[in-house]
Amino acid sequence: MPTPASNSPFPPTCRILIVDDEPTARRGVRMLLERQCGVEVVGEAGDGDTAIKMIKDLRPSIVFLDIQMPGCSGFEVMRAFPREDRPVVVFATAYDAHAVEAFEFNAVDYLLKPFDDERFFTALETAKHVWASRSTAGINAKVDAVIARLEETDAPPVEAARFDDRIPVKSSGEIYFLRPAEIDWIEAEGDYMKFHVGGQTHLMRETMSRLEARLDPRHFVRIHRSTIVNLDQVRKLSPAFVGEYTVVLRDGTKLKLSRGYQDRLKTMLSGLT
Repeated sequence: MPTPASNSPFPPTCRILIVDDEPTARRGVRMLLERQCGVEVVGEAGDGDTAIKMIKDLRPSIVFLDIQMPGCSGFEVMRAFPREDRPVVVFATAYDAHAVEAFEFNAVDYLLKPFDDERFFTALETAKHVWASRSTAGINAKVDAVIARLEETDAPPVEAARFDDRIPVKSSGEIYFLRPAEIDWIEAEGDYMKFHVGGQTHLMRETMSRLEARLDPRHFVRIHRSTIVNLDQVRKLSPAFVGEYTVVLRDGTKLKLSRGYQDRLKTMLSGLT
């Protein structure tokens, strides 16, 4: 990975790659970075496989790397490179207690979603310092320890997790409290989530990742980067194009099932039969 120039009178430019399956999250990180001098965003990736290719091709100094992504996870992205070829990585995660505990004593740095500007810039400065000092040997050892520890506790037992039993949403000036069981499906619409409930729709300002973490994964599953569906409302999977499927709900609604989410949905549905 690129190293700071030791004989230049000018501060080196730090090359940054943003990796997150949420377009809104990537856009937010880019906007924060554009406020900084001495950094250059060299690209964005929406999945782990693309991230691996871009790291190889672009050789960024720092990668802001989401952990939970369809297909190839953030952990697997890092494992694709030997220690000496890894960029400095700042992990991002929507999970809190178990991840925070692990990162606290093994971190390059981490961002717990949702994070504020101050926390982001602290992480950026930490990563820039590590990159500038090139103390990557010790740091990469810590990254390996982080990955191992987080994978041991990456998904807390569902029985022990606490999920929302009421979701407040605004509609026409009123606040509705939706029970998760009432929700048919949810889609991203700009910076909002649109809830489809018995033929009605409600909007809530939220990100897809944060909302997904609030819903019980035994009943709600993501079928597309912008779609979450209530498993109880799924009637069938219909073949679409070669190797692709359409999710058909009980009310006849047809939703696209992305390839990256097929295995997870099929597994969840088989567990209900």
